[in-house]
Amino acid sequence: MTVNGWAQILFYCACVLLVTKPLGIYLVKVYDGSVGSLRPVERAIYRVSGVDPDEDQHWTRYAAAMLIFSLATMLLTYVVLRLQHVLPLNPQGLPAVVDRQAFETAASFTTNTNWQSYVGEQVMSYFSQMTQLAFHNFASAAVGMAVAVAFVRGIARRGVEAKGRIGNFWVDLVRGTLYVLLPFCLVLSMLLVQQGVIQNFRPYLEVTTLEGAKQTIAMGPVASQEIIKQLGTNGGGFFNANAAHPFENPTPWTNFWSMFTIFMIPSALTYLLGRMVGRQRHGWAVWAAMFVLFFGGVTTAYWAEARGNPIHAAHGLDLATTAVNPGGNMEGKEVRFGVANSALYATVTTDASCGAVNSLHDSFTPLGGLVPMVNMQLGEVVFGGVGAGLYGILVLVVLTVFIAGLMVGRTPEYLGKKIQAREVQMAMLYALVFPAAILTMTAVSSVAKPGLAGLNNSGPHGLSEILYAFSSTAANNGSAFAGLTGTTYYYNTMLGLNTLIGRFAMIVPMMALAGFLAEKKPAPESVGTFPVTTPLFVVLLVSVIVIVSALTFFPVLSLGPLVEHLLMGSGVTF
Repeated sequence: MTVNGWAQILFYCACVLLVTKPLGIYLVKVYDGSVGSLRPVERAIYRVSGVDPDEDQHWTRYAAAMLIFSLATMLLTYVVLRLQHVLPLNPQGLPAVVDRQAFETAASFTTNTNWQSYVGEQVMSYFSQMTQLAFHNFASAAVGMAVAVAFVRGIARRGVEAKGRIGNFWVDLVRGTLYVLLPFCLVLSMLLVQQGVIQNFRPYLEVTTLEGAKQTIAMGPVASQEIIKQLGTNGGGFFNANAAHPFENPTPWTNFWSMFTIFMIPSALTYLLGRMVGRQRHGWAVWAAMFVLFFGGVTTAYWAEARGNPIHAAHGLDLATTAVNPGGNMEGKEVRFGVANSALYATVTTDASCGAVNSLHDSFTPLGGLVPMVNMQLGEVVFGGVGAGLYGILVLVVLTVFIAGLMVGRTPEYLGKKIQAREVQMAMLYALVFPAAILTMTAVSSVAKPGLAGLNNSGPHGLSEILYAFSSTAANNGSAFAGLTGTTYYYNTMLGLNTLIGRFAMIVPMMALAGFLAEKKPAPESVGTFPVTTPLFVVLLVSVIVIVSALTFFPVLSLGPLVEHLLMGSGVTF
């Protein structure tokens, strides 16, 4: 580890902290209707869509609208991908996407996962990239923000007069897209173009290299998709190499802006939480818990990668950092980014359910690769996806105050609302669906012939590749240990289903919890009320998050990356 590397990491942390309050204030104004610069456009959308913007929906109606919208757009994407060969903006004449891959891709992009088992520049036309994949990058992010704001409304509303009503899904969806995602992407995409990210509709270029070989260079409208994949924590790259490709991420500044935009909205939503519930210190306490977990992860990943691989050292490679040698484990990393920015990027992208990568996670050391995996297995609550990170950690906040209430022997309360049986049931259902999907599908795939047929590695690393894939898809992340061959009927189907479970089977109980909280009368605080604005709360929340994950995933992690780390120290490889 170097001073320069730590300086870049700390600079990134400072920038995220600085943007949290101003952007958080803006988000509050967007969702309470105070921002009206595009009000005529907004009203026109409601009229054309037949939406009553004044309707305050019950949580069941809100959830149903979200599910119907997601299903309809997913089916549309499936049809377009299957008909890609007859649609316009296909200068390369790419064929239709095969059925199994069209299903997985439609499910993946609908759920904000963006798992890609295909080579983007060889499979997707410009039309598919722009009208379907980029569309879902906007829509899935807007859905996540809408659901998070609805959950916060459920916490903030007081008394039975709310009757389980948490807002209007269609209004929240439109406002998040119109006032947040579109304007930010318009400005920031220009910044990427200025730095060298391409944006065109040219056919692919055929060139002759200096050695006389023929090479095809892919073109396309990259900048417009690149920025929303980061800002919306989607992660799906225009090119197969994702953010390691020089057309997607050409300079250190584009690398920084990529990471910064990933955390912008998730960080700001914690300030929105504090402002909407009238407890700003609570919002900062939630932010602090997220930051503690993030900083612990990036420290571990940076240490593990800077330390290097002893197997490389045994073969004569110099792992020391000098003026002419980057040192550490540079396998699978871009020289222009180095160890520090690769470790930081891997931590950020898996904390925030983004899935974009600027290095090959499969080539990280076992402990370096463990960090991205654990980040996802925590439930993507370390800032998390846009919206998804906030509502995910709020469910764990409910569990935290429930545990605190048990410790003092009284009915738990959260911001003046008693947490009773049905709230705990919904929180536990949310918490159990996630590991059940990951562990069940990993177990089946590790013994089933179709599952084993996709492995390029044996032993603990092979198990890690399967575990990473199902952790990534259930967490709606989308990054991968690329040693797993996912382009089979088995994996396309299983991973596609896993993305749907990880999104919708967890959103529905969370929305029920929001509705239940909205119905409750406020209870006056007393000496027995557990404060949710103190360092003690932060410590307890972090402990609950870590313990729940450790108890659930530690056995399988001990068979994968942990045992691989021990074997690496002894010089054993698979």
